[in-house]
Amino acid sequence: MDPAAQDAKDQQLERFRAAPAHNALTTDQGVRVDDTDNALRAGRRGPTLLEDFHNREKITHFDHERIPERVVHARGAGAYGYFEPYQSLSEYTCADFLAEAGRRTPVFVRFSTVQGPRGSADTVRDVRGFATKFYTREGNYDLVGNNMPVFFIQDAIKFPDFVHAVKMEPHNEIPTGASAHDTFWDFCSLQPESTHMLMWLMSDRAIPRSYRTMQGFGVHTFRFVTADGRGTFVKFHWKPKLGVHSLVWDEAQIIAGRDPDFNRRDLWESIEAGEYPEWELGVQLVPEENEFDFDFDLLDATKIIPEEQVPVRPIGRMVLNRNPQNFFAETEQVAFHTANVVPGIDFTNDPLLQGRNFSYLDTQLIRLGGPNFSQLPVNRPVADVHHNHRDGFGQQVIHPGTNYFPNSLGGGCPAHAGSGGGPGVFRHYAERVDGEKIRVRSESFQDHYSQAALFWNSMADWEKRHIVEAFRFELGKVMSVEVRERMVGNLAHVNGGLAALVADGLGLPAPAPDANVPTAASPALSQENLMGEGIRTRKIAVLAADGTDAGQVAAARGRLVAQGAVVEVLAARDGSVQGAGGEALDVDRAMPTMASVLYDAVLVPGGAQAVSVLAADPAAVRFVEEAYRHGKPLAVFGEGTRLLTAARLPEDVVLGESAPSYGVFAGDGTASVEDVADAFAAAIALHRFPRRPGLLN
Repeated sequence: MDPAAQDAKDQQLERFRAAPAHNALTTDQGVRVDDTDNALRAGRRGPTLLEDFHNREKITHFDHERIPERVVHARGAGAYGYFEPYQSLSEYTCADFLAEAGRRTPVFVRFSTVQGPRGSADTVRDVRGFATKFYTREGNYDLVGNNMPVFFIQDAIKFPDFVHAVKMEPHNEIPTGASAHDTFWDFCSLQPESTHMLMWLMSDRAIPRSYRTMQGFGVHTFRFVTADGRGTFVKFHWKPKLGVHSLVWDEAQIIAGRDPDFNRRDLWESIEAGEYPEWELGVQLVPEENEFDFDFDLLDATKIIPEEQVPVRPIGRMVLNRNPQNFFAETEQVAFHTANVVPGIDFTNDPLLQGRNFSYLDTQLIRLGGPNFSQLPVNRPVADVHHNHRDGFGQQVIHPGTNYFPNSLGGGCPAHAGSGGGPGVFRHYAERVDGEKIRVRSESFQDHYSQAALFWNSMADWEKRHIVEAFRFELGKVMSVEVRERMVGNLAHVNGGLAALVADGLGLPAPAPDANVPTAASPALSQENLMGEGIRTRKIAVLAADGTDAGQVAAARGRLVAQGAVVEVLAARDGSVQGAGGEALDVDRAMPTMASVLYDAVLVPGGAQAVSVLAADPAAVRFVEEAYRHGKPLAVFGEGTRLLTAARLPEDVVLGESAPSYGVFAGDGTASVEDVADAFAAAIALHRFPRRPGLLN
C-alpha cells in the first residue's frame, strides 16, 4: 500500500475508534470493551490469562457457530425485583449502578439447593445458592453466591472431585438431595480444607426456614475499582430484613414429605400477596495496603473476614416484587456467570474464583444448547449489545453488515470504545504479576481448622447441640468405619468436646483433643444474634372445632394480622365450624392436609366443646405436640390448656409462671385476648424457643 493510502486508512480507523458510545464494541452482556486485538496477558510477553472474559467469550462463541439440567443447583426458584443503593460508592468503585443513591437497577434472583436434581425436596440439608443478576446500564453483573460465606475447596481444579463425591453415588443413584453417604464424607475426611464449610453445613444454616429468611454471601474476595484505577478488596453480604431463621432437622424431614416445595411455595406466595422480601446488601472493604494484615489469606475461599475485624457496611437494599410468568423460560433458563462483571468490579487471584470464571460459561453452552443463551429474555442485558458474534444454535438476532474487526465496509462498527477507555468501559485492574508457572498451593492457605473452631466457638448452646446431632446423623449413614473415624479425628482439631460427642454417638472412641485449638469467637455468626424484627408473613395456625370461641379467634386474629402475620383457621374438615355462640367460623384449611411444620406458631382458642373434640383428635394432639418439640410459640385460651395436657407437654410449662419464657402463653381470663396476642406476637418474632424442657431438637 502506498504511503498516501496507508495514511488515509489510518485516519479512517482513527475515526472509527472515536465512534459514538452507542456504536462501541461490547460483550454479550453489554459491557463495553476497549481492545479486541490483544488478549489479557501477564506482562507484554507473558502467558494469556484465564480471566480474560472477553477473549474467552469471543473465541467460545466462534467455536460454537456451527452448529440438560444443571449439574449442581438444579432445584431452584426465582423472582424479579430491584436494587437501590443508599448512597454513592464512587469513592470505591466506578460501577454505574452504585454511583447514585436511590437509582433502581432491575434484578433477577435465583435461590437453589446444590446436590439434588430438579425433583428433590426443598428442605434437605444442603448449601443454598443465592445468585443475583443486576441488569445495569453498563451491562449485566452477576453476583453468584451461596447462603454460606465459605466453600468446601480452595482451588477450582478440585471442584469436579467435590461434586462427584457429593452427588448421588454412581452405582445406585442414592441418596437424592442429601450428603449423608460414604463418598461425600470420604472426600471431606481426606480434604481438611473442607472442615470450616462442614461446620456451616452441619449447622441450621443448611436448613433455612425460607429463602426470605436466608443470608447470602459472595464467598470470594472481589475488587472494587475506581475511575482512576485504584482498587479495594470487597466481600459481599446479603442480610434479610425478616432476620435469619432456620428449621430444625426433624421439622425439615417432615416437611420434605408434607410439602417438598415448601421454600419455593413460600417465596411465590409471599410475592403474590404483596409481602415483598427484602435484603440489605453490605460490604466488607479492605484497602489494598492492608491485604496481609490478617492471620489468613484474603484469597482463600474457605475463610471469612470476621465482622469484628472488618464491619459490614450496608450500601443498599434489594426488593423482590414480581414472580416469573413461566418457570422454564425464566427460572430454568437464567444463566449466571461469575465473570459477568461491569466496570468498577473486578476479580482477585482467588484460585477458586479463577476456575469458576472458566466453568460457568462452559456449563451454559451445554445446558442451553449453544452460544446464544444471552439473547434469551431473562438473560438479555438492558445495555446495548454490539459485537461480531454470528450464527450458532438459538440465534435470534438478524445481523446486517460486516462481522469482523477492523473493517471499513461496515463503517468500522462496532469500534473500540476508545483507547483511553472512558467512562463505562471495562478496563482490567492493572496488577503486577511475577512468578514461576507451578502447581503449588500457597503456604498461606494451609490453616484448615482455625476458622472452623471460630465458628464452633461462636454458636449458642442450642446451635452447638444441633451441630452435634447433625454430624451424628450424617456420619451415622456412612457405612465405612474408617471414614467415620477419620472424620471424627478431623473434628478433634476443631474442638475436643465436639469430637467426643460425635464419637460417642457413633460408638467410636473419642480422639485425643488438639491442645492448640483457638478460643476466639465471632458473635455475628450466631443466628441468635440475627433475629430481625416483627412478625410480617409469619404463619399462625388456629385449631378449631364446633364450639370454638369465635370471639377470641376474631380478637386474636385481628391483633396478629395487624402486625403482618398470616392467620389460618384449621379444622378436621373444610368449610366452616359452628362457634360457641352459634355463629359460623370459616375454615381456611383442613387439618389433614396440613401440619404444624408448615406454620411458625399455633393458637388454640377456648370453648369446652371444641377443646374436647380437639383433645380426642390425634391429628390435633400431634399438631400441638410437634410444635412444642420444634420450639414454636404456642398460645391457648381458657379450656385450650387441656389440649396442651393431652399433648403431654411438661406440666410446669403448661401451668407454671415460667411458661412465657418458653414461648407458651395461656389466657386464663385475667388478661385480655389482645394482651395475650401481643405477648404471643413478641414470642413469634423470636422464631422459636430452643431451650424448652423436653425438646426433640
